[in-house]
Amino acid sequence: MHFLPEELDTYIINHTEEEPELLQKLTRETYQKILQPRMLSGPYQGRVLSMLSKLIRPKYILEIGTYTGYSALCLAEGLSNQGELHTIDSNEELSDFQRKYFDLSPYGKQIYQYTGDATHIIPDLDIKFDLVFIDADKPNYSNYFNLIINKMNTGGVIVSDNVLWSGKVVAQIAEDDISTKALLDYNKLLIEDTRIETVMLPIRDGLTISRIRD
Repeated sequence: MHFLPEELDTYIINHTEEEPELLQKLTRETYQKILQPRMLSGPYQGRVLSMLSKLIRPKYILEIGTYTGYSALCLAEGLSNQGELHTIDSNEELSDFQRKYFDLSPYGKQIYQYTGDATHIIPDLDIKFDLVFIDADKPNYSNYFNLIINKMNTGGVIVSDNVLWSGKVVAQIAEDDISTKALLDYNKLLIEDTRIETVMLPIRDGLTISRIRD
């Protein structure tokens, strides 16, 4: 979803760092072989994630929703020395695709994959995270938040994707639209939870940055 006029959107992209060649190859192969390639973060949002990670310099990153690994590789660009990125996805069929590109990158040995239900996997991770990226099934966003909030270091950052949901968050909601209702609840949770400070950005389909208060 693009909320800006195409001409302005193009200008912004043209004045943003280009994506690495490996991510260009990953994108091409995703579009050639994988269903729903629009789920990719894409070059502009990818550079935003990379920049955030580089500013934070996290030792431990958690990603909920790997897809083909694009966003994981963007986030990994900011890992501190000996840092680790732990990424969870429910689709077992994508695991080998992800690993191929992880191992082609400089961060292959720092990326740990998990396949299954993230609500079952997260409680078993005995790690304090500096950066978390949530980009998975929308009805579970609030559940993910509640599972990770006590696994965050002070000053840690939670980045949530798709929080504008193609503008549906300000439109008439269909009775059976579970995802939009879940995102409305989640967005309300983020702005009301006093443990964090939050800013929502109109980047692509909406990106919220929440920081754990000191």
